[in-house]
Amino acid sequence: METLQEKEQITAMPRIGDAAPEFKAVTTQGDIDFPEDYAGNWVILFSHPADFTPVCTSEFITFAHLEDKFNKANCKLVGLSIDGLYSHIAWLRTIKEKIEFNGMKNIDVKFPLIEDISMEIAKKYGMVQPNESKTQAVRAVFFIDPKGIIRAIIYYPLSLGRNFDEIYRALIAMQTADAFNVATPADWNPGDDVIVSPAGSCGVAKERMDGNNEDLDCKDWFFCTKKMDKTTVLEKILNKQ
Repeated sequence: METLQEKEQITAMPRIGDAAPEFKAVTTQGDIDFPEDYAGNWVILFSHPADFTPVCTSEFITFAHLEDKFNKANCKLVGLSIDGLYSHIAWLRTIKEKIEFNGMKNIDVKFPLIEDISMEIAKKYGMVQPNESKTQAVRAVFFIDPKGIIRAIIYYPLSLGRNFDEIYRALIAMQTADAFNVATPADWNPGDDVIVSPAGSCGVAKERMDGNNEDLDCKDWFFCTKKMDKTTVLEKILNKQ
C-alpha cells in the first residue's frame, strides 16, 4: 500500500513564484540541463500522458505547428512524457509521416520531448495526479520566465486537449504586464485596454476621480484602464529579442 509520504511526493508541485525545479534529462533533441539551458527565454514546459495516444497526438501537431509563433515571443517549448526515448522517436516519426489534424500534416516536431521513465521529473513538478492516474502525467502546462521563475500553471485532465489560443494569450499577457507595468483584464488580447495599478493614496485616488489624467478611464478610484494598441504591445514583445 502506498504510504502518505509516497503519495505526497507524487502530488507535490511547485507554486507560482517558485524557482523551476532543476533537472537534467535525455530528450529527442539531445541532453538538456533545465532550466539553465533556457536562461533568458520564456519556456512552456508541458506534460502529456503517453505516446501514441490520439489527444496527445493532436496536441503535439498543434504545438509543433505553432512553434515559430512561440519562438517569436521569445518562448521555447519543452514536452515531457513518462515514456522512453525510442517510443518518443517512433511516435514523432509517425506524426510526421501519417497523421493529419485540422489541415496540418507532414509536421516535424523539432522541440525536445523529455524521456521520463523513472517519473522523477514528473514527480518534481506534480504532473502525476494519483486520483487521475498513477502511471501517466496529466496535461500540465508550466510557464517559466527568463529568470527561471514559474509564472503560471494550467492543469488539464487526461481526457481534455489543451486550448492553444489561451496558452499563447497567457504568455503574451504576462509579457505585457512585465513590459508595461500593467495588469490585463478578463478575456484580454493585444489591442484591448489594460488595467493600471490601483491608487496607492487618497491623493492619487482623488486625482483619478477628478479626471486629472486624460490617459486613464476610471470607473472608480480602484478600477482604471488605459488604451494600449496592439502594435505597441507586439512590437515591444516580439522585437525585443
